[in-house]
Amino acid sequence: MQSLVDVAEELRSAGCVFAEEEAAILRDAALSDRELTTLIERRCAGEPLEYVVGWAEFHGMRIAVGPGVFIPRRRTEFLADQAIAVTPDAAVVIDMCCGSGAIGAAIAKARPTAHVYAVDIDPRATACARRNLARAAASVYVGDLFAPLPAMLRGQVNVVVANVPYVPCGEIGLLPAEARDYEPIGTLDGGPDGLRIAARVVDAARGWLHPDGHVLFEVSERQAETASAILASTGFRPRIAEDEELGATVAIGSR
Repeated sequence: MQSLVDVAEELRSAGCVFAEEEAAILRDAALSDRELTTLIERRCAGEPLEYVVGWAEFHGMRIAVGPGVFIPRRRTEFLADQAIAVTPDAAVVIDMCCGSGAIGAAIAKARPTAHVYAVDIDPRATACARRNLARAAASVYVGDLFAPLPAMLRGQVNVVVANVPYVPCGEIGLLPAEARDYEPIGTLDGGPDGLRIAARVVDAARGWLHPDGHVLFEVSERQAETASAILASTGFRPRIAEDEELGATVAIGSR
């Protein structure tokens, strides 16, 4: 099997910034020389590393991902942490626009007595979420936002956490090629201001949250003021949390 040095050199020549780290991951994932060659070719062609190996690292876990499913970003660990902080024991949590279910899995790991309801409109995403939440107290639904959830949850939900698409549609073309060429546009495009779906989640969440509940979603730093206004206009007490190291901004609304 090719040495790590040789693999890293191939990746570096193809423009991979973290060539050494990726070389180690690819070599560990391959079961044969032939498979390693295939994995290297896929990565050098620009396919995201997470699709090539079938998983992404998130919150200390390996989260299964596959083509057509949004890849969880490290900065979103901050959103998971903020959700965990407001999640009591035995809570009811909705992981909205769940994608691979990474946030729900992180919450379930930290709050094992909570029940996570994960929802996404894309069945490819929910198939991944079922794998990642298989060992948790969790239920996974396919549908548009809150529509597929059991009506019995109305007024009983402690936390709604949503990693909604928040890239303004006019800025999709500015994203790295790995994102815009491989990940579904629907997982990135948040409408003209990037907050179209977030506003829908916040508005609908009012009918599902417990009187002491919280709604949280990730935004960019420059969207924070507008996100606060959306929360305030729908009766929530807004708060913005930031992590400079991760470059993460989270909008939090409390009842």
